[in-house]
Amino acid sequence: MSVNRVFNFSAGPAMLPTEVLEKASQELLSLDDSGMSVMEISHRSKKFFEILERTKQSIKDLLNVPPDYKILFFPGGASLQFALIPLNFLHHKADFIVTGYWSQKAFKEASKLGVSNLIYTSEASNFSAIPRQQELKFSEDADYVHYCSNETIHGVEFDYDLTAGDLPIVCDASSNIMSKSIDITKYSLIYAGAQKNLGPSGITLVIVHEDFLQRARKDLPTIFSYLSFANENSMPNTPNTWGIYMIGLVCEWIKQKGGIAAIEKLNQKKAQLVYDEIDNSDGFYRGRAIHQFRSRMNITFNLKTESLENKFCEEAERKRLMNLRGHRSTGGIRASIYNAFPLDGVIKLKEFMSEFREMNS
Repeated sequence: MSVNRVFNFSAGPAMLPTEVLEKASQELLSLDDSGMSVMEISHRSKKFFEILERTKQSIKDLLNVPPDYKILFFPGGASLQFALIPLNFLHHKADFIVTGYWSQKAFKEASKLGVSNLIYTSEASNFSAIPRQQELKFSEDADYVHYCSNETIHGVEFDYDLTAGDLPIVCDASSNIMSKSIDITKYSLIYAGAQKNLGPSGITLVIVHEDFLQRARKDLPTIFSYLSFANENSMPNTPNTWGIYMIGLVCEWIKQKGGIAAIEKLNQKKAQLVYDEIDNSDGFYRGRAIHQFRSRMNITFNLKTESLENKFCEEAERKRLMNLRGHRSTGGIRASIYNAFPLDGVIKLKEFMSEFREMNS
């Protein structure tokens, strides 16, 4: 069956690799000739245990995860972690760095559960900047420091791994996990909703250091407890078997593409194509993020008027360039080009942007 797919610039759920979708479709009705779908087999079965362990090992291989870290899978998305992390680890107070919508949401959720200390916010610049390491002053007695490595809505990204002395670092890496090399050893906990770079929605990857894990509260209900997820191999309840299976397929796809280093190089190339068009447009396109803080995953920009932005999106859709409208809270244009977004789609966007500028200048 021939399928005419579009170029989907959605911030999430986002494009998945075509090869992954094809393999999943081939195995949808019968996984490894079992006569059952992965969504039908028992999560306690030998077959699913093999999928789970293979997926965890692929994540360790790709991100060079040391043996003293746990790989966990939680239901829901990153927003659930905004509550679960402070519920488990916020005993006294936590430091927060706010660089956009999602880190601000995490800060507000944690504030409901304990003392959340806002040590940096770029709200005054409309979240167009990222702090340099030397700008940050941490609390000596913080339980952890929380930040978001890439903000999908405002299009800004940390270009370094944050450090805070001996304080644990907790990072929301939902939108740039596996898009570039990172030093896992600098983090006590990394979490990532899968629906941008890893797989489908409804499941979140957590990588947590064993020492930090032992700081979790021990008196929480099972389903809210980090310790229960760690002690029961992410299965204190029935896990998202389909989501874990899909993450495993995406990890194998990344390996086949040459690993994180190759993916990072391609991501840089894709982003540069669009940013070059913005920068060389004589102000027709105006990037929203300060140049040195621009995201490789989510490219945000404006045109001179809202009506022109509407026209841009309408004409783009006729060329099957879909979901380029910015977030409802900010407007403008946003092109999300995660790992699975193909290079030829970025080239088509660049060509369209050039044509649209010539016709509307």
